[in-house]
Amino acid sequence: MPSTRRDLGDFGESAARSHLLRAGYVILTSNWRCRIGEIDLVAQQGDQLVFVEVRTRRAAGPVAPEESLSPAKSRRLLALADTYMAEADLPSNTPCRIDLIAIVIDRAGRIARLDHIISAVEA
Repeated sequence: MPSTRRDLGDFGESAARSHLLRAGYVILTSNWRCRIGEIDLVAQQGDQLVFVEVRTRRAAGPVAPEESLSPAKSRRLLALADTYMAEADLPSNTPCRIDLIAIVIDRAGRIARLDHIISAVEA
């Protein structure tokens, strides 16, 4: 069982990465950072760029992972996606979306639930 919050986050990101790879996505980068924050995973599905926010919680937690994505965090993710595209010199009309992968870990440290919510954040 992941013991610290950081361990829990790393465990969740690893599970999300594996899920995306099994689903045929190409992982472009992990933990991309700039002055306004971090994008957990940047992937590609076909011709679409996919920014992925990973939320991992323990089963006994008071809030489900998908419920922890606040409006402020959603706005920050939109700004991060724009910044990533600008820094990568991608055209502004590049097809992209922001997904959420919500993971719940049971008491034994196993994945009890993994939900991939496509286009979880919209402009």
